[in-house]
Amino acid sequence: MLKNGRKDTTYILKKQMFLSKTTIFFFNNFKILSTFALKLHSMNKFLLLLFAVAGFSCSLEVCPDSHINAYHFDAPAQMWEETFPLGNGRIGIMPDGGVDTENFVLNEISMWSGSRQNSDNPEALKALPRIRELLFAGRNAEAQELMYKSFTCGGAGTGGAPYGSYQLLGNLKINYHYDNQEDTSLYRRELVIDQARVSESFSRGKTYYQRNIFTSFSDDVAVIHLFTDTKSHNALNFTVSMNRPERAKITLEGADVKMSGQLNDGYNGDKGVKYGAQVRILLPKGGELVSSGDTAMSVKGATEAVLLVAMATDYFGKDVDNQLNTVLTKASAKSANKLRHDHITTYYKLFSRVKVDFGHNPEREKLPINDRLNAFNKNKNDPSLADLYYQFGRYLLISSTRTGSLPPNLQGLWANTIRTPWNGDYHTNINVQMNHWLAEPGNLSELHLPLIEWIAQQVKSGQHTAQVFYGARGWVMHTPGNVWEFTAPGEHPSWGASNTSAAWLCEHLYTHYLYTLDEQYLADVYNVMREAALFYVDMLVEDPRSHYLVTAPTNSPENGYRLPDGKSASVCAGSTMDNQIVRELFTNTIAAAKTLGIDSEFCDTLAEKRARLMPTTIGPDGRIMEWLENYEETEIHHRHVSHLYGLHPANEISVELTPELAAAARKTLEVRGDESTGWSMAWKMLFWARLHDGEHAFKLLTDLLRPCVEKGFNYAKGGGTYPNLFDGHPPFQIDGNFGGAAGIGEMLLQSQNGYIELLPALPKEWNTGSFEGLRVHGGGEISASWSNGKLTAISLKALNTGCFKIKISDNMTINNPTINRKPVKPTIKNGLLEVNLQTGDVFFCN
Repeated sequence: MLKNGRKDTTYILKKQMFLSKTTIFFFNNFKILSTFALKLHSMNKFLLLLFAVAGFSCSLEVCPDSHINAYHFDAPAQMWEETFPLGNGRIGIMPDGGVDTENFVLNEISMWSGSRQNSDNPEALKALPRIRELLFAGRNAEAQELMYKSFTCGGAGTGGAPYGSYQLLGNLKINYHYDNQEDTSLYRRELVIDQARVSESFSRGKTYYQRNIFTSFSDDVAVIHLFTDTKSHNALNFTVSMNRPERAKITLEGADVKMSGQLNDGYNGDKGVKYGAQVRILLPKGGELVSSGDTAMSVKGATEAVLLVAMATDYFGKDVDNQLNTVLTKASAKSANKLRHDHITTYYKLFSRVKVDFGHNPEREKLPINDRLNAFNKNKNDPSLADLYYQFGRYLLISSTRTGSLPPNLQGLWANTIRTPWNGDYHTNINVQMNHWLAEPGNLSELHLPLIEWIAQQVKSGQHTAQVFYGARGWVMHTPGNVWEFTAPGEHPSWGASNTSAAWLCEHLYTHYLYTLDEQYLADVYNVMREAALFYVDMLVEDPRSHYLVTAPTNSPENGYRLPDGKSASVCAGSTMDNQIVRELFTNTIAAAKTLGIDSEFCDTLAEKRARLMPTTIGPDGRIMEWLENYEETEIHHRHVSHLYGLHPANEISVELTPELAAAARKTLEVRGDESTGWSMAWKMLFWARLHDGEHAFKLLTDLLRPCVEKGFNYAKGGGTYPNLFDGHPPFQIDGNFGGAAGIGEMLLQSQNGYIELLPALPKEWNTGSFEGLRVHGGGEISASWSNGKLTAISLKALNTGCFKIKISDNMTINNPTINRKPVKPTIKNGLLEVNLQTGDVFFCN
């Protein structure tokens, strides 16, 4: 034992190896045992044994170090898109795994330049009647020209400094010094997803080096744990420094390296976000810590070192230095082993809720991830790659947001530049929404709340924008969004004129309720929905040609169309997506008011307005019309497929309930084509899942996983997956990761039509498998297993009291149904199995 009470590293490593091996056995067999247990549900003794085994394995180690949910490289990163993303919902760190010099990109979710701005344009409201007049006269190109002159935000818009940009916090650099120049061997760096940590290891000569890196979910610091084998005493020698491209001051505070600064507020003032990062180096087994100039610290002759990295901003009104000192003081009192244990315990409570298993190809699973992606591109026989990609999506959501923080932006919380692509903002014409499609069905409901809170924060600004630009009540939001409540139209009407963003965002408010049935929550957010609906009560106008109520001006993001005279335009009077979104908003607001027993008169108004919206219409070519008129699109293969909003995320189009619209949606997708940007392929994957076409959905998944190394901007095609599994738009956008993972879940389970559908879009590649812990509307948690495409066991746990309906499909039979292990007689009506459950009840059948 050492004087400070910490155990010898060799003992710790041996203990961890024993625990990992023991846990690997139990975890690798747990799914087999659980499936067998489902089949033998009535054997109480076996179930007790199973749960005892599960409890025993969890008591040995917080969670399995099985590497089933892991991927690795056999060389350091050569580009940022090969580094591993680590985050705890507030801070992030991305190590490149360098042997001689290692760089860690540092991130903090509120690291935003810019500030609140006046984006009013007094000319907009004056021009609105004329814009509408031109649109109703079919002079759309003239209307668009007038909009460019008058109906845009005041100021520079999204390209200006006041709008701001999400930015990297900085870089932490470690220069390692070795006693010899011997070759490096046995190199491996790995992201262990089920522990949210990176491990790096290699041999240099006769010395074995290992690094464990994580962003602590329990202690709110990044931890870099460096150590060598016990035979190589004093082999750790390195220098620690930090840097940032601009607005940074590097100092030493005692033995800590500190970086601080203030971002540009957009007006060359002093209201920009203040930030700080501080590195504390602990040497639990001895060594010398000395300053290296005025801005760096060096370690000499150590065997083990722990670097604690604290990061903070004052965006939420808290003093930066106080935040840094508080977390560093707390974390410094713990050993590296304790920090890791507490971190994994906290993280695993979220991650472990869901498991998926589509089978295995052991040879593929041994490959470095870049080689594995290349192999999959040639041969799709790697079922567990889909497991990994799904859980990686959940991992990214857990790592990039948390309650009380900001929602994930276009890059989650990871950025390596000052000017992040598209400002790293909250694009609201699909991107920020797609970031959250995984949250509810993926059993991460509380991680939906940061978006919901962000939506509520936009209302006041949105009310002002509604008055200034439309002379309307309620609140409105257009395509661009940031942390400074920017709700005005964008500077380019071709994409910035879309005014249904607030309505789309309100879909998330109601979706959270559908999964939780929390009426107090619904009461809290009802006014946000009501105010969004109120805007359309005032803003909708009658198109004198069709007599439908329409949104005008608007567009169909971000596509254009050809006019009869050959000119092209984007601005229009009404679009299919607008009609679908507004219809859904009115429907959800009416349902919410009915649940709460309020606002009946307002609901009557909404119902009357809803009836006057143009229904989703099939054009002469058999496709869903994108606009109110049968225009020819300027880009037939455009990445946006906004007019299928009614198929997903809404439920207006259904294979069973609206088969003609579903057939038209299928043709729409066939003509649009599969090849596109990363996030677009993810959305199409979800569309095909809703159409119950598992093979085509799987094909889109394989396209999404296509190796991508392009870093430039590509708006048409070339999307895929970077070596570190980041989605390639290109460049990197995290929505493709979230959308792709949501698509996998949608292939396994759907509940948007008022009943539960199991395996609605199962491809032959996943012919046998299982999942545990997915969520459905009404507050239910589902687990299932299947073999040769046939369901072998179903378990439904009620998180709320209610009647759950399960669609009886050709791939299932209802045998030995029980509730809480007691046999029950099934009730079947219209092809649906109805199960009445109290909170906590478990229904089972095989």
